[in-house]
Amino acid sequence: MVLLAMGLLTAGPARLAWAFSLQEATEALATEYPGRSGVLLLDTGAEALTQRDALISAARATLDAQYYIWNSDAAGRYLAARLLAAAERGVRVRVLLDDINVAGRDAVFARLVAHPNVQIRIYNPSSARQGVLRLLGFVRNFSQLNRRMHNKSFTADGAITIVGGRNVGDEYFDLDPEVNFRDRELLVAGPVVAEVIAGFEAFWNSTWTKPVLALTGPADPVDLSGLLAAATAEVGKLGYVAPPDQNSLMATQTLPALLWAPARLVFDPPPTAEQITDAAAPQPVALALQALVATARSELLVESAYLILAEQSLTEAARLHGAGVRLRALTNSLASNDLVTNHSGYARRRLEMLDAGIELHELRPDAAACQRLITVSLACAAHPAFALHSKSLVLDRRVVYIGSFNLNLRSTYLNSETALIVDSEELANRVAASIDELLRPDSSWQVLRRKGGGLEWVTEIDGQEVRDTHEPMTGFWKRFSSRIYRLFPLEKYL
Repeated sequence: MVLLAMGLLTAGPARLAWAFSLQEATEALATEYPGRSGVLLLDTGAEALTQRDALISAARATLDAQYYIWNSDAAGRYLAARLLAAAERGVRVRVLLDDINVAGRDAVFARLVAHPNVQIRIYNPSSARQGVLRLLGFVRNFSQLNRRMHNKSFTADGAITIVGGRNVGDEYFDLDPEVNFRDRELLVAGPVVAEVIAGFEAFWNSTWTKPVLALTGPADPVDLSGLLAAATAEVGKLGYVAPPDQNSLMATQTLPALLWAPARLVFDPPPTAEQITDAAAPQPVALALQALVATARSELLVESAYLILAEQSLTEAARLHGAGVRLRALTNSLASNDLVTNHSGYARRRLEMLDAGIELHELRPDAAACQRLITVSLACAAHPAFALHSKSLVLDRRVVYIGSFNLNLRSTYLNSETALIVDSEELANRVAASIDELLRPDSSWQVLRRKGGGLEWVTEIDGQEVRDTHEPMTGFWKRFSSRIYRLFPLEKYL
């Protein structure tokens, strides 16, 4: 084994923490698999947070994080404290955030960047930083501020990265006591990491990106004494326990578990000034996925939190269906969707998707799979507490896409997105099995046409088939609101 040959596993835990180098270890492994990248499926929030912990512990030189949302909750504070601790031991930390949810936190960021090893930049910031003026600024500069950085990555020492659909927050790491997201990521080593780094650098150096101190004045540094201990206790109260072998986890468990396969990354670069005012053309990630889908021969399996297909996609779906390709899609139901507006855009085209031959399934917030998948929070046992946030596609049980791209028009035309495409039957079967678990009748509704017209939702409760003729587990007002939104052609902005 490569790690043994490097002498990384011959010492005790204390020496291992000092001797292990992510860059050396991954380069040594990559020589055994030329032209391939190593991937590890992160299918639960608990393992996603554990692997971030391990990456931070293993990092010697750099940690780069790029996120659409980084919440100021227990998980957000814990990861921030871990990054600060890494900075304190000499690691250069860079955090790149979209401006979408940073309102009111500029002063906090200013205190963080007072540390000499910490840099924070904000993508496409509004000139007004909070309150009504911020909202008015969004309206005034709608074309520009409607273009968001939805990409997500977490990279250590330029050697290992995590990409996929997760933002940073309790609900993404199975810690929220009320509701948690089903999400999916890949931890990646090998050649494709350079492509992730290129995507990060493109946004970090974009003219649309500003250092946090350009948005606010300097501030005193954060007091680090007791900060990590307090943050660790906070996530501990929610049920998260950091791995006891945190310093050696990457060497002894993560790297040996990597699956090596051909992989490529596609990312949407920051838009040019001309693209800001003209968002009529699909972006690179959308075009790459369209080309991939067109090659399907037997099956296309989709899991997407938001599902709003363009006319061209509906036409392609009908072509594939006519050629004998089975098309199955899982998305949020009205009951599980965190945004009624987004559900209305999907519902507006639901009949067309069924007519195109797509088998539609909608997640139940009380899915039986919730208790199997959410292993930390007890929310699933208490009440309906499950929603979908993943973005994945499996083609012919051979090729897998996992990334930030929802199958909707906003991802196609407006947001900047990332797609990791891996050619591996083994990974494809793992992801397909993961999606199939939520397609079971105890975890989702299948949407069907009724014989007399209209729709019905079919599921299974206590082993018995149950059919509804309106969107289940929703009240009148929520259904009414969704119908009102459907009257307006807003799909591109949802």
